[in-house]
Amino acid sequence: MHLKQYYLGCLAHASYMIADERTGLAAVVDPQRDIDQYIADAEANGWKIQYVFLTHFHADFLAGHIELREKTGAHIYLGARAEAEYDFNAVKDGDVVEFGDVRMTVLETPGHTPEGISILVYDLKASDTQPHSVLTGDTLFIGDVGRPDLLASIGVTADELADMLYDSVNRLKDLPDTTLVYPAHGAGSMCGKSLSTETVSTIGEQKKFNYALQPMSRSEFMTIVTADQPEAPDYFVHDAILNRKDRSSLDETLQKSLKPLSVDDVLRLQNSGAQVVDVRDAADYEGAHLRNATNIALDGKYATWCGTVLSHDRPIVVVAESGGEEEAIMRLGRIGFDNVAGYLDGGMGSVGNRLDILGRTERITAATLAEQLQSGVVGMVVDVRTEKEWEAGHVDGSVNVPLNHLQERVAELPEQTPFVVHCEGGYRSAIAASLLEQAGYDNVVDLVGGFKAWQAYHLPEGETATAECAVQLA
Repeated sequence: MHLKQYYLGCLAHASYMIADERTGLAAVVDPQRDIDQYIADAEANGWKIQYVFLTHFHADFLAGHIELREKTGAHIYLGARAEAEYDFNAVKDGDVVEFGDVRMTVLETPGHTPEGISILVYDLKASDTQPHSVLTGDTLFIGDVGRPDLLASIGVTADELADMLYDSVNRLKDLPDTTLVYPAHGAGSMCGKSLSTETVSTIGEQKKFNYALQPMSRSEFMTIVTADQPEAPDYFVHDAILNRKDRSSLDETLQKSLKPLSVDDVLRLQNSGAQVVDVRDAADYEGAHLRNATNIALDGKYATWCGTVLSHDRPIVVVAESGGEEEAIMRLGRIGFDNVAGYLDGGMGSVGNRLDILGRTERITAATLAEQLQSGVVGMVVDVRTEKEWEAGHVDGSVNVPLNHLQERVAELPEQTPFVVHCEGGYRSAIAASLLEQAGYDNVVDLVGGFKAWQAYHLPEGETATAECAVQLA
């Protein structure tokens, strides 16, 4: 038996291929939408991908089950409670898929979602009674469990799912301590609140160190797993629904979306309501950019922030460094944003000297900001990090408007007084500055290096305050 983990850092997503050497058959579990790596590994080893499992309908990315079905003829397997537009094999508790020396036994483990399953993997050459590993999807993470509150908008309450999750977690606790735990996500995912940076563990280790696996009553468990969950981006519901649909493949989407556009084409689309997303680094964007473009750099949590601040039902035009267009569009496709109308052919180099369509964002260093605050040149510092980050430490006198709420609260900011925006290191503040420009603010300055730069200069920090105080702007 061969088991390989594929880890996609930008989405903190883990997928798996399990292959049997004797029969040459393989299964892929929770694949990402761009499936080339699975195909390449299968071809290199002479394996045929015959099975593709989804442990549940993922909300944070669009899975590659349709793509694998189209490319390899693989059969799709979902939990028995799943409802989908496409044909699939519904597997219930105890069902087995066996090929050669590999046995995959299904455990129904609802809680993150109603249809959630985990998969016990046996290497039959080693043992047919002791599982080698368990692929836990979003039921059990390293250091955490799946959040039960994501489906409230489609009719399933957090309490109902937390009640199911309690039973599912206790089932997993009963597995042998040596069983390897392979989850679908790691640190950085918003499918839980305290995921570890580790990507594999054991049941025994999780029983020692995972807060959700400690002895507690059902009511205590339900309280603790529903508390303090991070806010989920709006696109999560969009993706959870799309994963149920028989939709276009990524190849079809890329063929339609990889369309070179002239500067005038881009401006025409923008004037008709299209969203222009500039995926260059913040420094390059802020030096010169198309007016009213949104900066979301590829070098960061690109897909998550695209899903947070862009709309999936309005056309998108990409501005990238030459050669980076396909990656930018493909990564939008990973979260089901198939609404790309094309990209600026030649990147910003094609704009030439058309200064009338160019914008620029002012930048400031931490030392200069400190001087200007003291002299009153800068009227306000707006911190676009989360409330928890702000409470842990912030620029003295700053106000907190988290980036994911900036567009709805933009009217609260001063229209005339110059103000500075910042985040932890500069990635989110560049997004914020671009959104503020679109809202008509021409008095925004971006703090280079963010709060980390402020701390590096040992400049004054404000006292910890309540979240309510943090958001008061008047």
